[in-house]
Amino acid sequence: MKRTISLWLGLLALAVLPAFAQAPKSMGKIHGTVTAPTGAPETEGTINLSPDGGKTTKYSFKVTAAGTYSGEAEEGTYAILFRLPTTPPDKMVDEIPSVKILAGQDVEANDDMSRKEFVDALPAETKKQLEEIKKKNAEAMKTNAVIKAINADILVVLQDFKAANQAPQEAIKALGASASKADIDAKTAEIKTAKFTDAESLMLKDSALKPDAAVLWDQLGEAQLGLKKYDEATASYKKALEVEAVDKKPNLATQGAAHAGLGEIYARTGKVPDAEAEYDQAAKLDPTRAAFYLRNEAVIFSQIGNADAQAEAADKAITADPNQALPYYLKGQGLIQKATVDQTGKMVLPPGCEEAYQKYLQLDPNGQFANDVKGILAQANTKIDTSYKAPKGKRN
Repeated sequence: MKRTISLWLGLLALAVLPAFAQAPKSMGKIHGTVTAPTGAPETEGTINLSPDGGKTTKYSFKVTAAGTYSGEAEEGTYAILFRLPTTPPDKMVDEIPSVKILAGQDVEANDDMSRKEFVDALPAETKKQLEEIKKKNAEAMKTNAVIKAINADILVVLQDFKAANQAPQEAIKALGASASKADIDAKTAEIKTAKFTDAESLMLKDSALKPDAAVLWDQLGEAQLGLKKYDEATASYKKALEVEAVDKKPNLATQGAAHAGLGEIYARTGKVPDAEAEYDQAAKLDPTRAAFYLRNEAVIFSQIGNADAQAEAADKAITADPNQALPYYLKGQGLIQKATVDQTGKMVLPPGCEEAYQKYLQLDPNGQFANDVKGILAQANTKIDTSYKAPKGKRN
């Protein structure tokens, strides 16, 4: 009995001993990219590591949508095999032989199937199709590069327009608050001209590169309008509308801006009915910005001294959004041209004028024109009505 037990213990010791004697594996890392014959990243498939030229597979790593792979493998020399999801297990799409993985290191091994020797081995018909794909890809890349450059230019142009709108403040900052009005006006014009000229130059270039983009013609028109190149601006705005007319996905905001731009041109060149029609069309096409377009119409008519058209446009802007303060002021300013003075020297306001001024003060009691309005109402011996309360968040 003792002899049997000793033998069993001896066998047990022999069975356990190799586990203690087994050396740890020396591991390394591998990573790389997989490029399709077209030159584009391969977006699917598997990278296999084979120690015997493809007969067996020891490690497999998925190719990502970005055309990359990575993983860990035992130190050694392997063939890199690329297989698509549809590739049979005993076949491969490509092989990169003799890639060494070293312990503790991260080896880069790329599989570029656009290399000459791989492409030359393809069937003639496949190579023909490949060339067609490459040509289309090259055209697409060129188009994408153009679009990227245009988008960058648009951002610059938007900044130019913003700077042009802020030109009066920048002129005062540059010259000082004590500068004369004439000097400030001249500096303002200089800043505006520089910004609009830059915007026009960029949009002339970009609209030539991509003439089917209505927004480029729209912004070109805005730059030319700022430079008072009315004929050129008219042509640009009309071109924007022509492009929009055949676009499968028309942009109402672009159309609205083009019609509003034409409205300003017609207003400044004395074509009042045409101007009113264009502003009305802008408001109709882009109702979310109707109040904005109609308010601007009133501002433009105010600038050119057409009081009747100014009051009418302001009325339309009020209808579009009754909670904007500025249109009430513009309406009052348009109507006050018809004010009279009675025998006592008191100003007599025309119908609708007092109400417009009162609304302006109720909506914006400390606004830019509040003191002027209070002075006018005082001349008319009219008490300021403070009973109206404007909704929060709607002040202008």
